[in-house]
Amino acid sequence: MALQPLPANAVIGILGGGQLGRMTALAAAPLGYRCHIYDHDADGGPAAQVSFAATSAAWDDWAALDAFAEAVDVVTYEFENVPVATVEYLMKRVAVRPGPMALEVAQHRVTEKSFARDQGLETAQFWGVTTLDELIDGLSAVGVPAILKTCRLGYDGKGQIRVDMESSLATVWEELGSDDAILERMVPFVTEVSVIAARGADGEIACFPVTENSHEDGILRRSVVPARVSDAVAAAARKAAETLIDGLDIVGLLAVEMFVTEDGEVLINEVAPRPHNSGHWTQNGCATSQFEQFVRAVAGLPLGPTDILCESEMLNLIGDDVDKVSGYLHDPDAHVHLYGKAEARAGRKMGHVNRRLSPRRG
Repeated sequence: MALQPLPANAVIGILGGGQLGRMTALAAAPLGYRCHIYDHDADGGPAAQVSFAATSAAWDDWAALDAFAEAVDVVTYEFENVPVATVEYLMKRVAVRPGPMALEVAQHRVTEKSFARDQGLETAQFWGVTTLDELIDGLSAVGVPAILKTCRLGYDGKGQIRVDMESSLATVWEELGSDDAILERMVPFVTEVSVIAARGADGEIACFPVTENSHEDGILRRSVVPARVSDAVAAAARKAAETLIDGLDIVGLLAVEMFVTEDGEVLINEVAPRPHNSGHWTQNGCATSQFEQFVRAVAGLPLGPTDILCESEMLNLIGDDVDKVSGYLHDPDAHVHLYGKAEARAGRKMGHVNRRLSPRRG
């Protein structure tokens, strides 16, 4: 059954105060909604700078969560490491979209890949690892080269170590520093792609076009759309995203990162139940941005069209890249989006640039 759409001036509560929350709040305003940020950081983060209200408190500050629930009409989250207990607590007081199942799956890499397999989708070979002995057994099963990753909290290349024939497994296990890990066979892929799917409360699903991604040092550097893949691969990628968002019963967004092999097989790598870095191009290159679509879904509005307006690329501004902004501001095909972060550090995403690649008409 479809949800009654939120009325104008309703307040959307967002768990997390990063740049995704910031851009969601900016997209909510033209639709008549206000956003209230809840984050454990003292300054509220980039999202608080552009929002109606902000609460800075711990994820287990139940009194603060009670007050937050009273102040908002619906709750969502802008990153997947919000504690499940926090979401479950809020759900007893206010609607939360998506629900906790999406968090539970996305927060643990073995659970994530097992869920994808259960949905009939393919992944790289993997092995859950909690001890050095299990790492030794896993390497025999998975083979080399492989990647050993922490199951929780790793992102942008953090919390992972390559394993090959020359590796000392005892040293690798000690360096990882976790007893909850996954060993994955390295995939000889030709392309990395992603699909962001939206799902409304009525079950309607709309996928954004398949995006081609390039990473450096584990961090997304560039996204291009449309992806340079065959129609069959694009259809398989979209179908995978539809299958996962439906299986997770998400009201909101799901980003699905995938590998494409030389023979055209599509393998699920990671999922994120929120807006995603690889979807930033939609702000200037699509009929509806991923952030507006996110707000539409969470607020119970009809989903927007996902037609490409122009061939586009997204370039992340990482660390000192932010010093190049003045050059992009002189480019008529470039749109600069900065996150309001005070300090540029190596590996830190400071903003991004969306650029038109197709010729202008007229």
